[in-house]
Amino acid sequence: MKIYIDADACPVKDIIIEEAGKKSIQVVLVTSISHFSLKEYPDWVETIYVDTGADAADYRIMKLAAKEDIVVTQDYGLASLALAKGCYVLHHKGFAYTNDNIDQLLQSRYLSAKERRSGKHSKGPKALTEEDRQKFLELFRKYL
Repeated sequence: MKIYIDADACPVKDIIIEEAGKKSIQVVLVTSISHFSLKEYPDWVETIYVDTGADAADYRIMKLAAKEDIVVTQDYGLASLALAKGCYVLHHKGFAYTNDNIDQLLQSRYLSAKERRSGKHSKGPKALTEEDRQKFLELFRKYL
């Protein structure tokens, strides 16, 4: 098992790295080259940089991930692809994507995009709370 993180905007990387280290599980951060960092991570963490294209990180994760790997993303499209590949897919707000909820999530994403294209402004996602971080930690431990 490996853990793949859609890392450009993932606010729970620190939780994932710490918990994976306790179980000696490899973590792969996949991020855009525009987010290049000299930050050093522990030995069980690998960083893969991809081009700045819209879905470059998603494509690389899907190329690398295998059945029963864990993928952490807030991207519903990537989540759908990873589920189809047999991965466990988690959102940083502390819920798992499943075959039972992915269609509804994709539909809501489609409707939101349609509204934005018609000129309606939305507030965007709510900020991550300490409660969200705790919820993610508990869920992530279950999957480990």
